[in-house]
Amino acid sequence: VYPVVRTVQSDGMCVEVLLPGAPDREASGRAASNAVAVAQTLGVSGVLALEQFVSSDGRILVNELALRPHNTAHWTIEGAETSQFENHIRGVLDLPLGRTERTFSAVAMANVVGTEAGDPAHRLPLVLGNPTVHPHLYGKAWRPGRKLGHVTVCGDDLQKIRRLAVDAAAILAGDA
Repeated sequence: VYPVVRTVQSDGMCVEVLLPGAPDREASGRAASNAVAVAQTLGVSGVLALEQFVSSDGRILVNELALRPHNTAHWTIEGAETSQFENHIRGVLDLPLGRTERTFSAVAMANVVGTEAGDPAHRLPLVLGNPTVHPHLYGKAWRPGRKLGHVTVCGDDLQKIRRLAVDAAAILAGDA
């Protein structure tokens, strides 16, 4: 099981993924147990993403179930010992799974969402100067409101790397 992350939503879309995630260890443990129980019940091969929310009264509510790599775990490319993509292939092929531990104390991922500014690939050189910023563009045709990529930053200070990820995503989107 990968570490539980916290997502930031805006207009019904995930715009950020932060690790460490839930400050409530008990809720985090229940969320991880839920994911394992669902995967075992369904007999999942490969990656299962179980998006859950903690309600105001402490209940854990399931929002989305994805039997595939999921945007909320794209941070694993740079931030985990084995990415969700590699573990998905290993699981489908019935190979031993790789380790899911994070490789940094903090990881922040910000989605690049299309704007009227056009293709974010034109602004890629503006963020490549910082070696801690890892941009990923998906090669999709751009349109306003569409997820076109993400930026991951890993380090020790969550607030600092979060700001770097959000700023780089805004530059790519044409909002900065």
